[in-house]
Amino acid sequence: MSFLRNLLYRLRGEVSTDSLIKLGLKVGKNFRRNEHCIIDQSHCWLIEIGDDVTLAPRVHILAHDASMWQECGYTKIAPVHIGNNVFIGAGSIIMPGITIGNNSIIGAGSIVTHDVEEGSVVAGNPARKLKDYHDFINENKEYMKSKPCYGEEYTLRNSSFTEVQKQEQKEAVEENNFGYVR
Repeated sequence: MSFLRNLLYRLRGEVSTDSLIKLGLKVGKNFRRNEHCIIDQSHCWLIEIGDDVTLAPRVHILAHDASMWQECGYTKIAPVHIGNNVFIGAGSIIMPGITIGNNSIIGAGSIVTHDVEEGSVVAGNPARKLKDYHDFINENKEYMKSKPCYGEEYTLRNSSFTEVQKQEQKEAVEENNFGYVR
């Protein structure tokens, strides 16, 4: 299976997680990396990723900055540390030298230029703290009591997900402004 996964990455012009680990990337348990993520291959041994971390599609993690190469002949390098139980949203960029604390969420499209303290929800360009992680989770748990919630039968993971279910979900989510799916 590893051979097929590596082949798929190569066809997409990406480097597999297994290949990056062989080069020195440190990754904890339950690491999930969605498609088109770039983890700095040229300095991946400077990157440490904890347990239960998810990278949404198109996340970039950089451990080098070549902006001064032309003038100085050197590239700046710095370690990146991503704690446990971290979600990094689609299209986010983690710059060199950044530490993201445990139990944190990085909103989609964020550019992280400063350390993220443990238990934070950050977003933006540059990313700024929006709220406390536990407040965010509790707020959404409260919403789940009154908003539509759907199981896997309402996802594309279910091969028998019907057009009727899609329409039902769409109408309920539009009526309630948002909902949740497992």
